[in-house]
Amino acid sequence: MWQDLIDVLTKLCNAYDGLIKIGEKKRAALVTIDMDGLSKILDEEQIAAAGIQALEKRRGSILNELAHSGKVKIQFGRAEEFYRHAPTPAIEKKLNALHQLLTVNVEQALELRDNNQILAQSALNAVNFHLNRMTNAAVEPTYGNKGGSVVTHQKKLDYKA
Repeated sequence: MWQDLIDVLTKLCNAYDGLIKIGEKKRAALVTIDMDGLSKILDEEQIAAAGIQALEKRRGSILNELAHSGKVKIQFGRAEEFYRHAPTPAIEKKLNALHQLLTVNVEQALELRDNNQILAQSALNAVNFHLNRMTNAAVEPTYGNKGGSVVTHQKKLDYKA
């Protein structure tokens, strides 16, 4: 069962590596405003996220099985405490190394996600600005009672010449 945990953690590390690569491609697509490429990248990202979710679920079930197997007799809060009960020091060392790598990968993926979110929001703000300028409308920074943006139209010119 401990080997199953090592295998799942290894797969998770690889999956997050893949998600990081997708995030970098997404950043490039957002910067260059490549909408077709972005669409494909978003599909890849969804598949990767589903794979990570399945692996996380599997990791949770393995940890639960280990905790209830009678081999581990403590209440644990941190993974490092749980890994101390591995059958050999080599397995404990491998689990701790994978856990540290996974932590770094998750933090990097979250940072990329946040940066990409800022880029996407900035691009949407620029589009709104130019649309508002062309149509002489203004999208308020608030939302209406139905959840949509509040749009005000101002007559800039009187066409009754």
